[in-house]
Amino acid sequence: IDDVPIITAPLWSKDETVGAFELGKVAHAIEQEIKRVPGTRDVYTVGAPQQVVRVLLDPQALAGHGIDLTDLSRALQAGNASRDDIGVTADNHEILVQAGTFLTTAEQIGDLVVGLHGGRPVFLRDVASIERGAEQPESYVWMGGGPAAAHSGLDIDGITPAVTIAVAKQEGTNAVAVAERVIERFGQLEGTFIPEGVEVSITRNYGATADAKAQKLIQKLTFATLSVVGLVLLAIGWREAVIVGAAVVVTLALTLFASWAWGFTLNRVSLFALIFSIGILVDDAIVVVENIHRHMAMSSKKLLDLMPGAVDEVGGPTILATFTVIAALLPMAFVTGLMGPYMSPIPINASTGMLISLVVAFVFTPWMTNLMLGRKAGAQAHGAGSHADEGGAGLARFFRRVISPFLEGGAGNRNRWLLLGGILLLIAGSLMLVTSKAVVLKMLPFDNKSEFQVVLDM
Repeated sequence: IDDVPIITAPLWSKDETVGAFELGKVAHAIEQEIKRVPGTRDVYTVGAPQQVVRVLLDPQALAGHGIDLTDLSRALQAGNASRDDIGVTADNHEILVQAGTFLTTAEQIGDLVVGLHGGRPVFLRDVASIERGAEQPESYVWMGGGPAAAHSGLDIDGITPAVTIAVAKQEGTNAVAVAERVIERFGQLEGTFIPEGVEVSITRNYGATADAKAQKLIQKLTFATLSVVGLVLLAIGWREAVIVGAAVVVTLALTLFASWAWGFTLNRVSLFALIFSIGILVDDAIVVVENIHRHMAMSSKKLLDLMPGAVDEVGGPTILATFTVIAALLPMAFVTGLMGPYMSPIPINASTGMLISLVVAFVFTPWMTNLMLGRKAGAQAHGAGSHADEGGAGLARFFRRVISPFLEGGAGNRNRWLLLGGILLLIAGSLMLVTSKAVVLKMLPFDNKSEFQVVLDM
């Protein structure tokens, strides 16, 4: 995935005399500056033709000077050669000698001696015209726009030649930070390496895409956490909600630390794993807090005296439920092929989070419960109030109204069968959504990019 450019920036000009060749010179100068940006790896230009020197032979001049094409070819090869491995030994010393140089300019090529005529040297410029310019292009880049371009602030009418600078990031670096630094560097180069009249547009910014999706996932993670805390607040009380919220924060922090130690980065897949497991991570803490809450309502013992028994009562089922979930998730970590490294953060992060949540539920949650409910339990033990009445009376009345019709005699029996039938119908209806293709099954979600491709198969 790191081979895919995260930034593509076309260079173009409204000046009709500036073509891809001239823009390519600017782009190659910019490449060296962009490579200095921390986190970049591959920086290359697409659509810029390379510089070449064309030698157009004059047949009449060749014949007039008696130059054969074979002799001309030998002269060109001999004039464009260099050797740097020649050793000269004298007085017990070895000196390395370099002989010959490569041709670097069109003038040097023109001054090359290709033969003799009438006792005088014949230069290549005497029998050929020498031109320096662009080679035959292998790829083209065009920049164009209409009303949509004007709406986005792009001052361009029609299409114009361009070249594109593509930038890929190093493995393990943050695409968001690298993309921001690269775009900032482009702005700094205007007026120096980017001359007046040459425009730079950013047509691909995967850093912004990754940032938007990561922010969306973090919002969902926050929403899921607040939803769980809110449900505990309504069902048990605000102190218990604070305890569960603190347990979730500690569990997520330790899970992120374990993910870092494992070598994973914080990306869309690992964030999805946290969101996927958030509902499971709070189970252990909720079960422990709720059972301590229940024992406080039933007993007048001190909190420190009743807490070990309350935790021990749900300890076995909590451990079993945790390892059951891990057993369901962990096989996904052994997927091979292309999807293996892509999917592995989900089972590993979720399973690690489950183990951490179990430790937090048995260590951190009782300590936090004693911190938050210690005074409340002491007041209850001295008859200052009933903890069972806090936030629970209204909820109990609601459950009695909803569940009582299913617990009565004959009518309750019929209602239970109707409820079962309704649940089975809903399950069948949900499965029909797949068979009718109302819900499309895909391994990965659709990924909308602000770009399109036109492929011509010729």
